[in-house]
Amino acid sequence: MAKSVNKVFLLGNVGKDPEIRTTPGGMMVGSLTLATSDRQKDAQGNWQDKTEWHNLVTFGRTAEIVRDYVKKGSKLFIEGKIQNRSWDDKETGQKKYRTEIIVNDLSLLSGREEGSGGGGYSKSGGSASMDQRPAAGGEDFAQTGGISDDDIPF
Repeated sequence: MAKSVNKVFLLGNVGKDPEIRTTPGGMMVGSLTLATSDRQKDAQGNWQDKTEWHNLVTFGRTAEIVRDYVKKGSKLFIEGKIQNRSWDDKETGQKKYRTEIIVNDLSLLSGREEGSGGGGYSKSGGSASMDQRPAAGGEDFAQTGGISDDDIPF
C-alpha cells in the first residue's frame, strides 16, 4: 500500500472559550473553534477577507492546557490531523457529519495582555512542558543569566 499523509497546520484565533468535559473513563476532552483568514480578490478586483472556521479537539494533557490557558481570542499554532465523524441525530434520526482537527501539538502565541496567560507555551510529543534542560552552566545559569519569575510566560 502506498504511503499517505494526514497532517494539518493551522495558525489562527480561538472563536469562543473552549468547552472541556471528562469522559466516563476519566479522559479530559477539549473542544474549541479556530478561525483562519485568507485574502482573495473578488470579481471586481477588490480584496475580500474570507474566514474559515475549524473544529479542534484535544485530549488528555493538551485538553488541560487548553482549559488553563486558552480563551476566546487566543492565538494558536496547531499541528494535527483531519478526522470526519458521523452519528445519528437523537431528535430527527438524520445522519450528521462533522469534520474535526485532532490536535497533536499546540503552541500558545498570545501574550498575557491578549488574555491567554501563556506567550509561547508549547505542548509537543505527548508531554506538555517548556524546555527545562539546564544550560551549559548548570545551576549557575539562573544567577548569571538574570532569569526571574517575570521571565516565565505563565
